[in-house]
Amino acid sequence: MKSNEYVKYITQTVVKYIDQPKDERKKHRMEKKDMKEPFLFRWFGVLPYIFYFGIKKKKHK
Repeated sequence: MKSNEYVKYITQTVVKYIDQPKDERKKHRMEKKDMKEPFLFRWFGVLPYIFYFGIKKKKHK
């Protein structure tokens, strides 16, 4: 990708973002945040996540 094409792409992306209504941008951010995996799973994998829910389940009983 040439630098001229890159500048064009970035400009289009910024203009597209600015043209959106504020509440639509906020909605998009919230949807993206909801799709994120939990912290333990994202950083340490499946095992700590399993142990956490095992401990939580024992405390709940």
